[in-house]
This record gives sequence, structure tokens and C-alpha cells, in this order.
Amino acid sequence: FIQMLRSAKKRDVLQLLRRAPEEMRPFLVEAAVATQSVASLAALSDFLDFSKEPKSLLEKFLYAAAFSPRPSGELLHLVLDKLDGKQLVPEIWETGIVAVGSLVGKLCQQKLCGLQQVVENGVEAILRGLRGAKEEPEVVIYLLALGNAMLPETIPTLLEHAEDGPTAVTTAATSALQRFPAPHISSKVKRVMRRIFHQNRKSYDKTCRLAAAEILLDNHPSPMDVINILLATSEMEMEMATFLLLKVQNSLW
Repeated sequence: FIQMLRSAKKRDVLQLLRRAPEEMRPFLVEAAVATQSVASLAALSDFLDFSKEPKSLLEKFLYAAAFSPRPSGELLHLVLDKLDGKQLVPEIWETGIVAVGSLVGKLCQQKLCGLQQVVENGVEAILRGLRGAKEEPEVVIYLLALGNAMLPETIPTLLEHAEDGPTAVTTAATSALQRFPAPHISSKVKRVMRRIFHQNRKSYDKTCRLAAAEILLDNHPSPMDVINILLATSEMEMEMATFLLLKVQNSLW
């Protein structure tokens, strides 16, 4: 079916989407996203009305985009265009922002970070939204998007939120940092993770502390880091201490 769609013209794909029974539309939307031809994306652009379509159909489109194994810059542009300047229900907005992060990350993995849609549109949309976010849940969604994007240049932003934010924000930021490969876990990242784990500046939620410890232990830990984490387990509750002891054992194995 996807092969057939690849050779179809925009008007044919659009007609198919509009005439299909309601229960078939999610399948057709997913197939059109998977096709990623110019015609299918143009048809989706005309067909999907984010102010009218049922939430389930819009979520299907956004999930299909987010999980696309090799997305195109045009697919990212389509998602951004559908999110831009519209009053959306919270669930659709959240899914859309996280999908943008996923698309940016996959495009950069394909060495397509230089595309205008990626840098100027995708990355800037997330960072601009993060800077303007007022509510904690909103900040968390943008941090999740940055975690999906995994762009090294966003690490300073993630570190700032990891160390200074409220509980949900620090947890989201440290979780995002966990996704970065070892070459990007610099000495600066490790210093911040030590301060979080040992609570040098303030108290942190145990989930955040565990994530900080994992970053230290998973990225060429120094002997002193291992010793200090082991010493800290004596003051922790049993479950958290056991988890870290096993983590240390695995990292040394």
C-alpha cells in the first residue's frame, strides 16, 4: 500500500483520505506519513485540520511522525506548521512538541542537522518555547523534546534546569542528559551531576539523584566518584542503596 502511495498524486491521496470511512483514516494517515512523498505530505497538510479533527487522528499522525525511522525535513516542517500559532488541546500540543524533538534528533543522526527546517525551525521552536514557558508542566515537555533531540549544544540548557529547577523539571532535565552518549558527558556535566547527587546546593528528589549517579557511573567513572557514591548509600533508604550498589557492581564488572 505504501508503494502504491509513493506513486500517487496529491489529489489522489487527498481524495482517499477524505472518502475513507472514519475507522480507516488512522491507518491511511499512518501510511501517508510512512510514504513521505511530496504528494502524500502535501495531501496530509490539506487534510489535517488541527482545530477540527478528532484527537485520536491527530495523535496517530504525530506518533507516526515521531516514530518514523528516517524522517525528512519536509515531515518536520509539516509538523511544525500544524503546531504553529494554534490553540491546541494540551495532549496534542504535548505530543507535538515531543514529536518535534524526536524528528530533530533523527534528522541530525542522518547528518541533516544543517537543513534550515532542523536548525532554524525545529531546534529554535523548542528553545524559544522553553525560554517562554511559564508553567512547570510546559517546561517539562520542552525538556523532554530536548532529550529526544540529543543535540550537544543544548547540554548547558539542560544542566541549568537540572541543577536549579523544581522537582519535575530537574528530573526531566537529568533524564534528558542520560540519553547522551559518553563523548558528550564532559567534566562540566559530571561536576553538576556530583552536586546533584550529593545535594551540595539543595535537596533533590531521589529519582533525580539516581539519574545523576547513573550518569556518573555509566560514563567512565573516576575511582573517587565510585567511592563517594558507595559511601553515600549508607545514608539512603534500602531500595535506593541496593539499586546503586548493583549499579556500581555492574560498572566495575
